[in-house]
Amino acid sequence: MARIINEPSRTFGEYLLLPNLTTKDCIVENVDLSTPICRFKKGEEPDLKLNIPFSSAIMQSVSDNNMAIALAKNGGISFIYGSQSIESEAEMVRKVKKYKAGFVISDSNLTPENTLSDVLDLKQRSGHSTMAITEDGTPTGKLLGIVTSRDYRTTRDPLDKKVKEFMTPAKSLIVGHEGISLTEANNIIWEHKLNSLPIVDDNFNLVYMVFRKDYSEDKENPRSLLDSQKRYIVGAGINSRDYKERVPALVEAGVDIVCIDSSEGFSEWQSDTIKWIKDTYGSKVKVGAGNVVEREGFRYLADAGADFVKIGIGGGSICITREQKGIGRGQASAVLDVAAARDEYFEETGIYVPICSDGGIVLDYHITLALAMGADFVMLGRYFAGFDESPTAKIKYGNGYVKEYWGEGSNRARNWARYDLGGKAGLQFEEGVDSYVPYAGKLDDGLGSTLHKIKSTFCNCGAKTIKDIQNNGRLCLVSSTSISEGGAHDVILKNQ
Repeated sequence: MARIINEPSRTFGEYLLLPNLTTKDCIVENVDLSTPICRFKKGEEPDLKLNIPFSSAIMQSVSDNNMAIALAKNGGISFIYGSQSIESEAEMVRKVKKYKAGFVISDSNLTPENTLSDVLDLKQRSGHSTMAITEDGTPTGKLLGIVTSRDYRTTRDPLDKKVKEFMTPAKSLIVGHEGISLTEANNIIWEHKLNSLPIVDDNFNLVYMVFRKDYSEDKENPRSLLDSQKRYIVGAGINSRDYKERVPALVEAGVDIVCIDSSEGFSEWQSDTIKWIKDTYGSKVKVGAGNVVEREGFRYLADAGADFVKIGIGGGSICITREQKGIGRGQASAVLDVAAARDEYFEETGIYVPICSDGGIVLDYHITLALAMGADFVMLGRYFAGFDESPTAKIKYGNGYVKEYWGEGSNRARNWARYDLGGKAGLQFEEGVDSYVPYAGKLDDGLGSTLHKIKSTFCNCGAKTIKDIQNNGRLCLVSSTSISEGGAHDVILKNQ
């Protein structure tokens, strides 16, 4: 007969944290939520860390280049969804890496012979209002001028008006020369009240553009997650079928880390995928794997070389894997078990493999519980789907607004490559639903509030780091009656 594990399968809602002594220096401003996202050896630092323990889910309705930029500004990471063509996913990665680079290779370029209609079309496609005008229309051609939205009037200028008639010519431009430092470039921008500064070589060929917004964003977003070239860090989802074609394209686009997207990751397909990536790229390409819900699955993927392991089967708000297949585990039990295995692995091997709790988050405090239980970071779908920055449109619904949200295991996603079962097994039934989530406004506002709650709870527990709360936090099980006691009760709420 099958082996029976008698321990109940528990969820986050069945636990509460007990407060510890809050010392005078344990205030919100002193809490550091940075955390590793890839494996590292004892006594060494990881190659890649997050400034906040948040990642957005590998989902069509959650993680595109816009979400990746917004989350990286706040110190977290997005894994751009892999259920799209290799070319389109690589292009999303490329847009993130180009968005903020200090020195940006211009991707909005025209010639003097182009028209206002071409300018408007390019602006619509790229979202950029500043365009470099080069002799041949390439990013590295001879610079002849610049066009910004201040150079034309759509209400009066004819659409066939040539760019050369309204561009700011090169002779009137302030430029920087190749070799200039980013600090020097920003000083020129501020001294001359410019929005951008072209960087040219000795032959006046365009090399880079430096934008005022990049400097402002540095000051406004001190937690930004940046690589060594001051570009935003971004992840991408892959599968165990076309990885030999997809991974090289993502690496060429500049991806920082990839993650195998699967409904269940304790499989030889994932081991083969990890092995190929490590044999091909070594430690240059980081790869997460999963999902698993117990120590055996973690150990298998860690031994295979996974840089982090994702935990959770069936706990997502749009996931129906448990209902359809009868596999999975309560998210709290899964995190506690895998965290113990992670710590044992570290003691045995001297290698720390971070774990990510994916699913089961209903309330903000569940994130804190996941971290206290041993997760290094969390992956969220529903939470991020409601923000402006997610890929779906805001829809009027009753007296408010909603955004669409669907599972990668749903028929709508058509993401059958995530099923590691061979053949067409994944086509026979759905493991996700199509739904709405409440509209949540701007990511900066919602995430800021959540982070403040988490840091405040850390202080109540006498913790200033994630390791503090993992080492010293105290958890207790709660009864259904005490859960009811924890909310507003026995009163008549106003405005209800």
